[in-house]
Amino acid sequence: MRSTLIALIAALSFGLAASAFAAGGGGGSDQPAAKPADPNYTRAKAMIEARDYANALPLLQQVVAKDPKNADAYNLMGFATRKSGNPNGSLQYYQQALAIDPRHLGAHEYIGEAYLMLDQPAQADQHLARLDSLCVFGCAEYRMLKTAVANYKAGRKPTN
Repeated sequence: MRSTLIALIAALSFGLAASAFAAGGGGGSDQPAAKPADPNYTRAKAMIEARDYANALPLLQQVVAKDPKNADAYNLMGFATRKSGNPNGSLQYYQQALAIDPRHLGAHEYIGEAYLMLDQPAQADQHLARLDSLCVFGCAEYRMLKTAVANYKAGRKPTN
């Protein structure tokens, strides 16, 4: 029995190591090359970091016109829209990002924050729970939304 258990543990350890290697940890030549970043995406991201949300949006619209499956671009469109003072308008972009990638951590965090701005804490709690399940060992997105929910419940409503 003990030798069977040891063999099982060894097999599982080898399987985990092999799957990590196959996922890109080994640097094999059969891995697809990373797509170069769209220059409009890069510029839009810089504009968002500079809080120039209005000018970032048209660039992001061009990105998703060329790549309609770009969850990151939709997430940034939602962020820029929300930060421009339109949390209701941001929901469509976050929802699109999550339709493309249901595990998108940033979209879960940001849509939760938008729901708090719209006085819909139950919706924010759903995204917090989803982040909790996705972030097994914790992640910044979970911590940020958890703090935002706690602040909301303490009477400190987010502004945008």
